[in-house]
Amino acid sequence: MAKTTDIISPNTVKTLPTGFHADGGNLYLRVKDTGSRSWVFRYKQAGKVTELGLGSITSRSLKQARVLASKMRSAIGEGKNPAPLVKEKLDLSAKTFKEWALELIESKRAGWRNVKHAQQWENTLEQFAYPKLGDKIPADISLADVKGILLPMWTTTTETAVRLRGRIESVLDYAAVHEDADRRNPARWRGNLDKVLPQPKKIAKVKHHPAADYNDVPKIMDELRTKDSLSAYNLRFTILTAARSGESRGALWNEIDIPNKVWTIPAKRMKAEREHKVPLCDEAIELLELMKKWNLGNSEFIFSSRKNFISDSAVNKTLHLINPNITVHGFRSSFRVWGAETTSTPSAVLELALAHVNQNEVEAAYQRSDLFERRRDLMTSWGNYCKTIELSS
Repeated sequence: MAKTTDIISPNTVKTLPTGFHADGGNLYLRVKDTGSRSWVFRYKQAGKVTELGLGSITSRSLKQARVLASKMRSAIGEGKNPAPLVKEKLDLSAKTFKEWALELIESKRAGWRNVKHAQQWENTLEQFAYPKLGDKIPADISLADVKGILLPMWTTTTETAVRLRGRIESVLDYAAVHEDADRRNPARWRGNLDKVLPQPKKIAKVKHHPAADYNDVPKIMDELRTKDSLSAYNLRFTILTAARSGESRGALWNEIDIPNKVWTIPAKRMKAEREHKVPLCDEAIELLELMKKWNLGNSEFIFSSRKNFISDSAVNKTLHLINPNITVHGFRSSFRVWGAETTSTPSAVLELALAHVNQNEVEAAYQRSDLFERRRDLMTSWGNYCKTIELSS
């Protein structure tokens, strides 16, 4: 008999060679010399090995065989004879992990801020989870299954592994709720995986975005002012508003109040999912007036490139022509350090200018003002600082 394998997929059920092929969880595919293919449930009890035929591949699909095998394992665990289940008319419509995952992603899609977030879920599950869990029903996924996926990547690609763990947990919770099942989630961290895996913070150092020294910002701005390109204009606007690149690149005209010098970013476009009002300095207003002339296609986006907003790669390319060692996001750090070291601005004002959420629940409960006027003074000072070279020349 051919060597036992350990992987069966819907694509290989009809192509595996003669032999006894393991699918895991007591389920096997027997392929005879004659070409016939049938499912076998094999288990040991009281030292005796028993094999139960589950039917041919034409009478029972791989998914159906797995569902039946799962129910038979449960019967054995309860001290029952699994054999009668073969002839019972079972509900074989149970969804697999992949089916539940796709349903969960679809249910969340409308609430996610951008398409990229959904793609990240789909890509990580497709690459790491589906090969081992995709065809299994949630009730049959064990701690060993989850560990088998996470252990090889936990210390090498920690951030990806942490996100993957959370997504697997969410899928299993979603399935349990909809199946009205009371079962332990093998992907849960607290009281479960935290007992077998090291804390992520202890093995993965926080990597900060490379930032320009705030003393270099006026020089960078001065060089950007010599460039007549959409990416240069956007980068200047991003720096002057201390905004995240995605918020700036996706800025819409209906968010701008030029007479009052305010840019109101709606909650759905903010990382913290809270509306954020940005006071605009004089140079930011000048850029907006200039972009009105560029907006020949009447796009809803301020920094429009063919009806859509400008890409991050275009802005990064412009910055790296000036300094290849820093990032666009790093200018937020430049702004924060400048504010702390050269002004008397309170930390709360600086944090609000960056749209950071106060992690101190007590302080957050009492800090109900957005300190807008204080922030207007701050952003005016920042705008003036960004022109210091120009003023001294």
